[in-house]
Amino acid sequence: MTQDMRVIEIAKPGGPEVLTPARRPIPEPKAGEVVIRVAYAGVNRPDALQRAGLYNPPPGASDLPGLEASGEISAVGEGVSGLKVGDQVCALLPGGGYAEYVATPAAHCLPVPEGMSMDQAACLPETFFTVWSNVFQRGGLQAGERFLIHGGSSGIGTTAIQLARHFGARVFATAGSAEKCAACVELGAERAINYREEDYVDVLRAEGGANLILDMVGGDYLPRNVKALADDGRLVQIAFLQGPKVELNFAQVMMRRLTITGSTLRPQSDLAKAHIAAELREKVWPLLSAGQIKPVMDSEFALDQASDAHARMESSGHIGKIVLKV
Repeated sequence: MTQDMRVIEIAKPGGPEVLTPARRPIPEPKAGEVVIRVAYAGVNRPDALQRAGLYNPPPGASDLPGLEASGEISAVGEGVSGLKVGDQVCALLPGGGYAEYVATPAAHCLPVPEGMSMDQAACLPETFFTVWSNVFQRGGLQAGERFLIHGGSSGIGTTAIQLARHFGARVFATAGSAEKCAACVELGAERAINYREEDYVDVLRAEGGANLILDMVGGDYLPRNVKALADDGRLVQIAFLQGPKVELNFAQVMMRRLTITGSTLRPQSDLAKAHIAAELREKVWPLLSAGQIKPVMDSEFALDQASDAHARMESSGHIGKIVLKV
């Protein structure tokens, strides 16, 4: 093993062009950690926010972008059981995925599902941890409920559609083109709503309202989401592409017994993430190994082309996940 590795650094806050190839020492595993020799790293919206200077890593985490990766374990720290050098895993990362090697808590690693390629496996952790924790743990989605997903063609959206449909929900999704809407329907959405042509509020109210909405848009979607909810409905917020501040009439929340909640994954404790990983291993990983659900992949870029990958993501032209080949 060489003493240093290729990485992608954020030279300064800014656009995709600030992502810069560099070299750094290979990390050593702390107690409870493993080091992964990265095959592929997933590209996600939080990476772009970090690059722009809007989403700082938690204390002690790598300042390199990259919140998920697949690869082979190259080193194991003290106190780690159940994993060994040579195991093929995908993992949720505190940061540092845009590199040839990355350290992460062993409890945040999951085996590469049977029959799945490494590039597909790199698409799993960030989206599946996010969807499972927000839709099923926090949002409490049940079979038969009407579930609305905004951004249905995104990595989060394509994952949420498949999982919700598998567990018996009626799935509705918004997207911005006929092609994206078709992709949502193919994945299992009962109805895909082109938000440029239709008002999702009208569509959902005609169905009786959404029991659960997963939103990453924010802005003026917030009061519209409240209108689209059924009585006793729940809104789960996971991002704010249009901003976090808006005027909202909370009388509707009280009168109709609505629940508004949300979360971000990265700042949560290692233990909380380990609990999510344990549930995914039990309830979702068998579905991936059986091919009943699978990640939707958009495109692949070389590690040194990380700036091009970010430009692709921020163009919003993608359907599914973007990965870096390391």
